[in-house]
Amino acid sequence: MRTAIITTTTAIRMTDALFRLMTWLSPSYPVGGFSYSHGLEAAVEAGLVKDRASLVDWLTHVLRHGSGMIDAVALAATWRAESEAALDEIADLASALKGSAELALESELQGAAFAKITLATWPSDPLARFVARRAGKAMPHAVTVGIACTQSIPVELAITAYLQAFTANLVSAAVRLVPLGQTDGQLALAALAPVVAEIAALAQTKTLDDIGTASPMVDVLSMIHETQYTRLFRS
Repeated sequence: MRTAIITTTTAIRMTDALFRLMTWLSPSYPVGGFSYSHGLEAAVEAGLVKDRASLVDWLTHVLRHGSGMIDAVALAATWRAESEAALDEIADLASALKGSAELALESELQGAAFAKITLATWPSDPLARFVARRAGKAMPHAVTVGIACTQSIPVELAITAYLQAFTANLVSAAVRLVPLGQTDGQLALAALAPVVAEIAALAQTKTLDDIGTASPMVDVLSMIHETQYTRLFRS
């Protein structure tokens, strides 16, 4: 009987953790993710992303060599951090590694929005202290999510869900921009699932010294987007 009670308690805790994670990274969570394309709008305008195959190639590169890997490693490092000074170092580095002003703003505004709504609905002392300490400084989205997850959510689940949400948001943008049909959008997301799993596993083996970017075309297109004549998205 005692084993059954322990198992039930563990299941309840896991269900609560999963519920929180799904809520925090849902498209309905008010962080404004729908308004960003991560330079994808300029890539479509330039004809570099024009169908499902080119979208999958583009997002695979972003995940492996751009913000996907940076954010995954930053989230993992945040989850492992043992001091507030370490959290500040991670936040500063994660922000500095963004290749353009728009990409940095995309992460920082979503991070600030995530912190605000999460503190109002799912209070967290570590997140509250981080927000108070970072007044006027960057609070990257991956770092704020990582801090919220440290109390109850396994790091592998947190990274996987974060990357899935990041990828799904960009696929949704491409469905509107290319445009792609809804079925092609879901096929693209399914094709990217192994890449998300790969990066989520790899990120847990990396340290801050290991991360960098190798996605110059994404950065250049993001800079071009800053002055693009007509725009649907903020980045």
